[in-house]
Amino acid sequence: MKNLFSSSSSFFCLLLTVFAAFSAVRSDSSDHRYKPGDIVPLYANKVGPFHNPSETYRYFDLPFCPPDDLKEKKEALGEVLNGDRLVSAPYVIEFQRDKESVSVCNTKLSKEDVARFRSAVRKDYYFQMYYDDLPIWGFIGKVDKEGKDPSDYRYYLYKHIHFDVFYNKDRVIEINVRTDPNALVDLTEDAEVNAEFLYTVKWKETNTPFEKRMDKYSQSSSLPHHLEIHWFSIINSCVTVLLLTGFLTTILMRVLKNDFVKYAHDEETAEDQEETGWKYIHGDVFRFPKFKSVFAAALGSGTQLFTLTVFIFILALVGVFYPYNRGALFTALVVIYALTSGIAGYTATSFYCQLEGTNWVRNLLLTGCLFCGPLFLTFCFLNTVAIAYKATAALPFGTIVVIVLIWTLVTSPLLVLGGIAGKNSKAEFQAPVRTTKYPREIPPLPWYRGSIPQMAMAGFLPFSAIYIELYYIFASVWGHRIYTIYSILFIVFIILLIVTAFITVALTYFQLAAEDHEWWWRSFLCGGSTGLFIYAYCLYYYYARSDMSGFMQTSFFFGYMACICYGFFLMLGTVGFRAALLFVRHIYRSIKCE
Repeated sequence: MKNLFSSSSSFFCLLLTVFAAFSAVRSDSSDHRYKPGDIVPLYANKVGPFHNPSETYRYFDLPFCPPDDLKEKKEALGEVLNGDRLVSAPYVIEFQRDKESVSVCNTKLSKEDVARFRSAVRKDYYFQMYYDDLPIWGFIGKVDKEGKDPSDYRYYLYKHIHFDVFYNKDRVIEINVRTDPNALVDLTEDAEVNAEFLYTVKWKETNTPFEKRMDKYSQSSSLPHHLEIHWFSIINSCVTVLLLTGFLTTILMRVLKNDFVKYAHDEETAEDQEETGWKYIHGDVFRFPKFKSVFAAALGSGTQLFTLTVFIFILALVGVFYPYNRGALFTALVVIYALTSGIAGYTATSFYCQLEGTNWVRNLLLTGCLFCGPLFLTFCFLNTVAIAYKATAALPFGTIVVIVLIWTLVTSPLLVLGGIAGKNSKAEFQAPVRTTKYPREIPPLPWYRGSIPQMAMAGFLPFSAIYIELYYIFASVWGHRIYTIYSILFIVFIILLIVTAFITVALTYFQLAAEDHEWWWRSFLCGGSTGLFIYAYCLYYYYARSDMSGFMQTSFFFGYMACICYGFFLMLGTVGFRAALLFVRHIYRSIKCE
């Protein structure tokens, strides 16, 4: 009862901590109520190539007119990780006050300024701002491609921005931005140019309530034709999965039933008859795997990542990750990962001690570094690239210190506490049959029963169940599409888990039936092989479905996707092994073995 109470209180503490972390994510502490003439906060965020979402720069890295009083907004951890760098914008938009062609500044652009703007226009640079927490964006210029030859192209900078703001009583509901196609600065020639930057503000009343002002951003992913594709994807996945799993279940149950009848008959008729199939290796099937410390660490890390994913889904389904809640997802990932490290320590050390391991401290260190190590090395390389590019993706020194402190003061102590609890649990490995002193020799097997062909077979089926949904997720993470249909994503995740568990069980049975008793690592590798398929899909998406380019964007895409796919490998490998272990225990508990 005491353990139940402590685990329940830990669960509620975790949820409270996560929700508290999100209170800092909101961009303004005000209640969003204004009187006529009040200045509503407008922040310029970033600029960057439209097709390279990771390659963003500070707004005033381009030679726009800065305001007289340039202030940087303090940001939460998740916002900084998201690459947001908000500063006060040069436009002053007062509540319910229309403005017509107000001059921001009249400046002379030098040759260098013209070249920088021209390069930005050529790369389809867009800008992003936030007005009372509402995102607005637009392109900074356009390319006139009347001539077929690129040398004949003409480059123009927009110099007049129109803000259309909608309000309901004392609150801002919606804002749209558009550029005047006739107010242009010609950037084609390498010459000094005079430019007067202007803005116009029009206020209009609306009946939309304040609580629904963010709905328009989520509606794009909930349009009927998008929903039809999502549901078609789910129905297609369900039908495929049901047919294949039903087919495999029928075969597996029939074969197992025949095996049980055969072995029971053998026991009654001929005691000295030589055993065959999976019963023949009953003395070896629970022989502990090689590299047990790495195996236990992988299970611990996979269990932590599975717990992290479940918590993220809970927060998504209760509506925490609404569109443009800047940095909420990154904050959640950092906080929940830190708070669940105790689960990794407990699972890894407990299982390692069950496998009769002795050096549990080394196992604990390995558990702490197995996922964080590659992630840290990848981050160091990519952060160096971002610093070289002077991009907003480069984390400030203070943020890096905060993350290191979280890892040192929260993640590591919880990992150690979990490890100590796991070591003191003194649980024994539950094996229904005794293990012989010497291992049997594995008979020669055909090539398709090797690890790599089996992994290819195991990974293909779960991947086929999720690949349609993957496109929408990639388009959201590595593009500008908004993804809000978390309920459908959760269903797809459940399908993924079921298929991974089932295909791993089926392949484990066929492996044991071939008298190959080294199933521990194989079941983990087969379960996690879907992660390799997802990474292969990354190659397809990058070259066939996206317009990303440049060294920074390419390295960010493949670097961070490698870490994500590695996390999937550990998580699904854990699911596959746990399912296989339950199955193997069940079938050997159902027969009598000498």
